[in-house]
Amino acid sequence: MSDTHAQTVPFVRETMLPPAQPPTNEAGAVSWLRQNLFSGPLNIALTILGLLTIYYLLQEIVPWLMRSVWEADNIAQCRQIVAERWGAGATGACWAVIRERWPQFLYGFYPQHLYWRPTLALALLFVALAPVLFSALPRRLMWFSLAYPFVAFWLLWGGSVFLPIMVAAGFVIGWAAYALLHRFGTIAAVAGAVLIPILWWLFLAGDLSRDLAGLLGRSAPLWLEPVRSDKFGGFVLAITIGVSGIALSLPLGIMLALGRRSDMFLIKALSVSFIEFIRGVPLITLLFTASLLLNYFLPPGTTFDIILRVIIMVTLFAAAYIAEVIRGGLAALPRGQYEAADALGLDYWRAQRLIILPQALKISIPGIVSTFIGLFKDTTLVVFVGLLDPLKGITDAVRASTDWKGIYWEPYIFVGLIFFAFNFAMSRYSMYLERRLKTDHR
Repeated sequence: MSDTHAQTVPFVRETMLPPAQPPTNEAGAVSWLRQNLFSGPLNIALTILGLLTIYYLLQEIVPWLMRSVWEADNIAQCRQIVAERWGAGATGACWAVIRERWPQFLYGFYPQHLYWRPTLALALLFVALAPVLFSALPRRLMWFSLAYPFVAFWLLWGGSVFLPIMVAAGFVIGWAAYALLHRFGTIAAVAGAVLIPILWWLFLAGDLSRDLAGLLGRSAPLWLEPVRSDKFGGFVLAITIGVSGIALSLPLGIMLALGRRSDMFLIKALSVSFIEFIRGVPLITLLFTASLLLNYFLPPGTTFDIILRVIIMVTLFAAAYIAEVIRGGLAALPRGQYEAADALGLDYWRAQRLIILPQALKISIPGIVSTFIGLFKDTTLVVFVGLLDPLKGITDAVRASTDWKGIYWEPYIFVGLIFFAFNFAMSRYSMYLERRLKTDHR
């Protein structure tokens, strides 16, 4: 047995190998630099080129920032202070424009004595979002989240409190219509839940709110000083449009995604037509449509708030993209999930609510949040329809003053930092949500 084995093994070492040097330490900063920045000739060349570029940029930017001026009445005084401190020809950042005009960047031309209203609306926004974003909070706080849109509308636009109450009553009437008509079938219930509130808003809500306001008078607890939409601007306008578009586009996008995957030809055809049309048209075209053409389709004398028109178009635009993101999540689910729902005896809507959509939305979180971030940044396009966005509208308004004519980089940097703060917060929350919902890998 041993002879046979000795003949089949080609080589057997009879002596020990000499000791060798230990391997190079592969931990720490040296290892990271070797693996990521200096792993080969091309990587070394790119690293050196990148370092030279960073050095050149910092050589220009750092002195400009170090020579910042925070207290001045105009740009000429800023330049004079820089010249006196660092010599003729020196340049420096003039942050005095932000120090003096920051209310315009935040509130636009909102009346100064009413700044407390948008500030309170923003604070209440975080209170309303907390139970939606964090499941550890009590669920009963969701009632305030549902009421917040009407409270925020009243705080921002003012007027009688009865108008948002009548609008909210329309949703209650729609829910009651759905509950009453559900015995006649899902289609009849959904149609009633949509049509009856629309009729309420068109023919009854406005008259009832005006009658109640006239009956009770303009007492302080029920009446706030009205503010026209042309007074909105800055981040009050951007947050109003962005948050409204995000909140409205997600449920609409879910319905469009389900409609596109529906087996009913008419529903599928309408969903596909809407999605492809909206995705094929630039957002600026839809905004011009909202600003210029929408009034031609309304009865003569009808006034339709420009911010409301913009919110509708932004919502439709974002919903089309969210629908495609969610459709990808639905397509990624294995067929067994649908078969499991059928095996449990669930109808279509219960299966979607309890089994299909939770998994599809979890898969789609990165794409949904990316769409939300793009939507919030696209609010700057409203400058083309006459609204003063924080990036160009307010910046041009500030530069129109002779005191700050010629200022350039400082407003853009300030606005960019605020946009970055909001978008970075959304991105980090999406990462937190992905980690919390990653139950299949625990």
